[in-house]
Amino acid sequence: MDFELTESEKRFRDTLRQWLRENLPPGWGTTVFEPVDLHEKVAFLKEWTRKLHAAGYVGLSWPKEYGGAGATLMEQVIFNEEIARFKAPTPYNAIALGMVGPTLIEVGTEAQKKRYLPKMLTCEEIWCQGYSEPGAGSDLASLQTRAVPDGDEFVITGQKVWTSYAHDAAFCFLLARTDPQAPKHKGLSCFIVDMKSPGITIRPLRQMTGEAEFNEIFFDHVRVPRENLVGELNNGWMVGIGLLMHERATTSILYQANLQVLLQDLMALAKRQGRHRDPLIRQRLAHLYTAAEAIKLFGYRCLTKRLRGQPPGPEGSVHRLGLTRLTQQAYELAMELQGPYAQLMHGSPYALQDGMWQFGFLRSRAATIAAGTAEIQKNIIAERVLGLPKG
Repeated sequence: MDFELTESEKRFRDTLRQWLRENLPPGWGTTVFEPVDLHEKVAFLKEWTRKLHAAGYVGLSWPKEYGGAGATLMEQVIFNEEIARFKAPTPYNAIALGMVGPTLIEVGTEAQKKRYLPKMLTCEEIWCQGYSEPGAGSDLASLQTRAVPDGDEFVITGQKVWTSYAHDAAFCFLLARTDPQAPKHKGLSCFIVDMKSPGITIRPLRQMTGEAEFNEIFFDHVRVPRENLVGELNNGWMVGIGLLMHERATTSILYQANLQVLLQDLMALAKRQGRHRDPLIRQRLAHLYTAAEAIKLFGYRCLTKRLRGQPPGPEGSVHRLGLTRLTQQAYELAMELQGPYAQLMHGSPYALQDGMWQFGFLRSRAATIAAGTAEIQKNIIAERVLGLPKG
């Protein structure tokens, strides 16, 4: 891979940097964490996303006929990296922008693309993803939510859990069982479900950070039009896995850039606490920095595959696993550097940097669970990347 940007990519980057300098919201661009009311936070992020879209920075690599900018994938990567470097708010509707949208572009009908894609970009319609169930998290193919055909509709009954943004979502990208007699990976299908449909109940789940951004959803004989089937009937496993590959590959570039910024802040914290001269601390910082550089280069290798027109593959699990583990290790070291102050949360006048490290530490615990647990990622790497026998 050529690490030098082309002249047009440099112009794009420089224009973006200038736009961010002129439009960065007050209070952003620093390491200070200021939690706000969830409704205020969502309203702010939606408005910020619309502003980005008006400037041509949301749906960068999406086709123009669906509301995108028709830019290159490389320009999308540059955008992700600059957003991280500026410590700017990331666009809202992440599930739609990073997973559902790219999946519909690949396998959706023309009617589905024209109907749903443009409103994802403007946050007019928020999306959630209905995959995990109480008995089918790591073993997703064991899910029991049923979709039974009934004329021109499917009737869906079941439960989903850990569903981010369901409380604010207009639609759910749902994986359900349509052929209970088929092998578990073969009898699944994907659907677009209107979250205002009768029979849907949403219950928020509060995280240990104090937030309640994900939920459990109950479907009680919810009717979905047959035209909302995504891809082929009973081939939902391949569609659903394709969506996860987008999450583990393309969107991981943003997490990769965030990790680079996190490590810079961690080094500044070590200096602030007078621990940067400690040889053991220096060794751990060096390890994190070196490992982060290695996983960044691996991410670029995955990106090169995409730039050559190939779909994201199972190697994205290597990138995802490396990023999440390094993020957790960075926050663990940050807590150690603070000593007794690590116990102080946001709101305490003595909390370092308003408790941003404590919040990040708690939030990072989910990193090796979301988008497939660390154990699942290791299985994918063993079986589909290294070609080892199935366990």
